[in-house]
Amino acid sequence: MRKIYVAGHRGMVGSAIVRQLEARGETNITTRTHAELDLTDQAAVCEFMKSEKPDVVVLAAAKVGGIHANNTYPADFIYENLMIECNVIHQAFAAGVTQLLQLGSSCIYPRAVPQPMREDALLTGILEPTNEPYAVAKIAGIKLCESYNRQHGVDYRSVMPTNLYGPGDNFHPENSHVLPALIRRFHEAAQSGTDCVTIWGSGKPRREFLHVDDMAAASLFVLDLPKDIYEANTEPMLSHINVGCGTDISILELAKKVAGVTGFKGEIATDPSKPDGTMRKLMDVSRLANMGWTASIELDRGISETYQWFLSNQDSFRA
Repeated sequence: MRKIYVAGHRGMVGSAIVRQLEARGETNITTRTHAELDLTDQAAVCEFMKSEKPDVVVLAAAKVGGIHANNTYPADFIYENLMIECNVIHQAFAAGVTQLLQLGSSCIYPRAVPQPMREDALLTGILEPTNEPYAVAKIAGIKLCESYNRQHGVDYRSVMPTNLYGPGDNFHPENSHVLPALIRRFHEAAQSGTDCVTIWGSGKPRREFLHVDDMAAASLFVLDLPKDIYEANTEPMLSHINVGCGTDISILELAKKVAGVTGFKGEIATDPSKPDGTMRKLMDVSRLANMGWTASIELDRGISETYQWFLSNQDSFRA
């Protein structure tokens, strides 16, 4: 049976991918914690790949965060993500790995790109300033995979998810993404009896949200596609695949949904002095749909299930 190395198995996406691999009967899954293997350490990654010799690598490891984290730690975001990608992708190749899937982000697309965002919008305009360092690193990951494919004939693929949420998310009050941040804030407000919750920005930006279990399913779907089918739907210099649900919602509408799930009855105010980021980010997922995959977990159900996970893990969730 093939040996699959999942980098970032403790993260939200990586853990979901491991769960689904196990559910499918894969028993030869290799993982390492950050304490066991620092993916920014080239020598350590080289030694790991040589000794473990995986058949398949799934690169789900990354330094991630919301607008506040990206604004506060831009050097960390570009450096750590570039190092992780360079080390894992190159050392996988050096160890003879011919099949690899790396996960990116919808932030790779320009700020003013037509909506919904198609794969061919990559590198056609200026990036959103609030997360440009992270976006540059994720673009580099795509181009690394494409370049190794072109020069060495390996099969390295990239999937670009929209905003993800679900079990295992980061609920840190400052460094998390918008949906888990809202869940935590509205939960705490409901518990304390707060009359008003203020959300960042105008509330007008629209975002698309995909449950992490759908993302894991899509990732394995793309990973397992026969090479001829994958290449028939991509191009050598445009080989990444968008992954999303194809619908979006305003941040204010999202806040109202979260308020309802958490039982918050007070006022929801906006703070236009805080950055909105890109006003709309909706993925064109027609390429993936044409290959045969679409999302199945609708947002109301996903928020409710994520809140229940939050309630069950308040003492141990990542923060």
